[in-house]
Amino acid sequence: MVRAAQAFCLLRDLFMDSVGNGENLFSSTTNLVDLLCLRAERQGTSRLYRFLETGDVDGPIEEWSFADLDTRARALGALLQAQGAAGERALLLYPPGLEFVAGFMGCLYAGAIAVPCYPPDPSRLDRTLPRLRSIAQDCGARFVLTTGGILEMSEFLTPQAPELGALQWVATDAVPTFLATEWKRPALTPESLAFLQYTSGSTGNPKGVKVSHANILHNEALITRAFGLEASRSHGVGWLPMFHDMGLIGKVLQPLALGFECTLMSPIAFLQRPLRWLEAISHFRGTSSGGPNFAFELCVRKAKDADLSRLDLSSWDLAFNGAEPVRHETMERFARVFGPHGFRREAFYPCYGLAETTLLVTGGTKGAPYVHGHYDAASLERGAAVPTGEGPTARGLVSS
Repeated sequence: MVRAAQAFCLLRDLFMDSVGNGENLFSSTTNLVDLLCLRAERQGTSRLYRFLETGDVDGPIEEWSFADLDTRARALGALLQAQGAAGERALLLYPPGLEFVAGFMGCLYAGAIAVPCYPPDPSRLDRTLPRLRSIAQDCGARFVLTTGGILEMSEFLTPQAPELGALQWVATDAVPTFLATEWKRPALTPESLAFLQYTSGSTGNPKGVKVSHANILHNEALITRAFGLEASRSHGVGWLPMFHDMGLIGKVLQPLALGFECTLMSPIAFLQRPLRWLEAISHFRGTSSGGPNFAFELCVRKAKDADLSRLDLSSWDLAFNGAEPVRHETMERFARVFGPHGFRREAFYPCYGLAETTLLVTGGTKGAPYVHGHYDAASLERGAAVPTGEGPTARGLVSS
């Protein structure tokens, strides 16, 4: 974990360079709880999140201000404090939506440690339940935070996983907000654990990565500078899963940290109709958004049969591409298809990150053309990058 003194210096230097005309609250806070409290005091009525419940820009919308989230977090924090949750692990089992954010921040307000997870699918318990059981056992979970709807479904879990049924389950959407007055600020340091990010576990049981408050604030500072974000003009748009580091750090906590607005939708809504993502960017004038390479590829494929006449992507100046191999061909196709609708090729920002470093590790320069080339595949297998032309023995790579 980033040491406290080092974190303070890095945060100060990064944010004095990047925030510019926005009020720099990072230099005066050492954890996410203090930061949200300050945001609620100074930007209380300003919109923080807009959640498109169907993914459509003209559909039902749920909106939360900074003060709304602070109140919800205080109420849940007070409830958890009364149950002795400080220092304990709490599994977060939520469907897509803002209630996840209330659960996450409520954990932090209680001094507990959040453990984001994906709710098991009742129709595929044989595949989805083992991962949850493994995570619960590994982290020593005591609480499960969820919605009333999922709590009712939890009866399906008890016969196959009695240890999960023995945990303390809390339906956070039923917590009364008047409890906010009973909240007591926890004793947090920069090195206090905020959450555990579990990796995919594709080669075995999922492994938990410890993420401290200092880790989060430092990485948010790094993202702010790398992406050229500004509190006064940035507007995020995202569909990435909130239980995944790219969605949590990049699209839930980044707007909270810097103090700008973010429009969100469910990953399911995106997969059902990928162009909803671009329509949200167009309609709400998003400036920063992105996802894995496949998301850009899906949009290209679905554009063939779509009416794009009302699409205006001219506000989108940072299109990050990461979390899986970045394909030059995909980005070129995307730029050709959506260039006539305001998208600029220079907006692409290939980047690399991993949970073990909180999120962002490397990326290019905002607004500069990304670097790509072809290299001899056999040499790459030996650890050497030998440039070559296109051909059957070459492998195309994009620099991040």
